Amino acid sequence: MAHDREPLEHVQRNRARWDVEAKDYATAGEGAWAREEPAWGVWRVAESQLHVLPTDLAGKRAIELGCGTAYVSSWLARRGARVVGIDASMAQLTTARRLQRQHALEFPLIHGDAETVPLRDASFDLAISEYGACLWADPDRWLPEAARLLRPDGELIFLVNSSLHTLCIPQEDDLPATDRLLRPAFGMFRVEWPGDPGVEFHLTHGDWIRRLRSSGFEIEELIEVQPPETATTRYAYVTLEWSRKWPAEEIWRVRKSHG
Repeated sequence: MAHDREPLEHVQRNRARWDVEAKDYATAGEGAWAREEPAWGVWRVAESQLHVLPTDLAGKRAIELGCGTAYVSSWLARRGARVVGIDASMAQLTTARRLQRQHALEFPLIHGDAETVPLRDASFDLAISEYGACLWADPDRWLPEAARLLRPDGELIFLVNSSLHTLCIPQEDDLPATDRLLRPAFGMFRVEWPGDPGVEFHLTHGDWIRRLRSSGFEIEELIEVQPPETATTRYAYVTLEWSRKWPAEEIWRVRKSHG
């Protein structure tokens, strides 16, 4: 089990960022909680198209790493999973608890750091993150932690910005990705945007594969998301035209090996 200690600098910065930003994501969280069918990513692509979730979640233990308003956790809970959510932002969890009451759906929510989760080894069958720990936590810390939390043969699923999109997005706020490479791929890891107090982590596919394997995961699938022609998004940093040509988001499905 992880021991309590002072959060690292990037954890503190991201916690403060999300405590401020949480109010701007409450409406989106309300909409996601209300959906009968999960819809993934910034383009809200239907589960029936992407097949992200395991088909049988009944009775499975699941944890959402960086749960925010916990809408992904709500999707799992409605499918019979025994789910726990953890997030660094108390303001995000306040919204999540309000939505739990509104939808009469209870599951544990932990205020904490997904890089040091205060739960026992091998406690879960599934760990999942949509723009949570997979974007805002250090992969050299959260990937081994996810592996620790999972039982042998347990599954990790995460959705994050594609590495290609990260290479093509301008530094300036609210400008969409272009059709030009704007930064080097080699050495991409910790990313800080002008005017944004948070710290993101972006990796190339090769770096993801190396880190996943070193944490004991076997890679099962990489889904490069293409939204439908009618998709819409509230985010300015990517256009539908761009995302129809190149993947702006990717979903990794990996499994903890028995070894």
